[in-house]
Amino acid sequence: MNKYTKIGFTLAFLLTVSCDLFSQSTTMPRADSETIIAANATLQKISSQFKFTEGPTPDKTGAIYFTDQPNDKIWKYGVDGNLSLFMDKAGRSNGMYFDKKGNLISCADEKDELWSISPDKKITVLLTDFQGHRLNGPNDLWIEPKGGIYFTDPYYQRDYWDRKKPDIDGEKVYYLPKGKKEAIVVDSDLKQPNGITGTPDGKYLYVADIRDNKTYKYQIQSDGTLTNRQLYVSQGSDGMTLDNRGNLYLTGKGVTVYSPTGKKIETIAVPSGWVGNVCFGGKDRSLLFITASESVYTLQMQVKGVE
Repeated sequence: MNKYTKIGFTLAFLLTVSCDLFSQSTTMPRADSETIIAANATLQKISSQFKFTEGPTPDKTGAIYFTDQPNDKIWKYGVDGNLSLFMDKAGRSNGMYFDKKGNLISCADEKDELWSISPDKKITVLLTDFQGHRLNGPNDLWIEPKGGIYFTDPYYQRDYWDRKKPDIDGEKVYYLPKGKKEAIVVDSDLKQPNGITGTPDGKYLYVADIRDNKTYKYQIQSDGTLTNRQLYVSQGSDGMTLDNRGNLYLTGKGVTVYSPTGKKIETIAVPSGWVGNVCFGGKDRSLLFITASESVYTLQMQVKGVE
């Protein structure tokens, strides 16, 4: 072996060792498809003046409406960053979603109803019961492209109710077709359904069974019924939303983000005991808005919402 061969061998050996060490000690950056938070973005606290925040949803301008349920109020976070009270005495609204006409559809669980709240705050009660029986307590909802409403109906005892047990056996997922006065059951085989959302094309629905710590994915049929229930991830959720890459955001202890295939791609730590819900807002829908018990937070994202 001449000196040049020795030098070449030595360099090759050193390069192999250095590459091995690099692979063992360095975390490679994630692919762009998994990078969802904007560069250098940090969690921003907007306010901590609430008791328990829930139900965030954007209007067509990107302003975000959310509830402070124990205090029976709906608040607005404008695209200008200003926080204002939208509505007092809001029927103990919980989950909310805007319809195509700009009405705020609300799970008003003071009397366990579905409300439509117009921009000028006129209230229309859409649903009061199921087959003559008082609902458990509509919790969260999603409006599919045709205008039908999917909602979860778990039972959480409220101190403002005049009852101590449910009128309906079981905690279910319902579908209220557009313009109809009677809902149908689309899944009765869950322990405690809570968070719910669907894809913007109206093909798939996600529902979290929070008590069983599972989230399911369904196919939506033309008549609104659900088929092909599949376990999406073994994690429950209080609220949820989707981004424009099909990633699903689950809440509870912080925010956990899963890819369309169910792979965990991000965990967003939130300095609060519980994260109730999450949505995207802002002018370009790239601002993640987080309701976390007594506080609300924002985080600038690379992805956008699809609500």
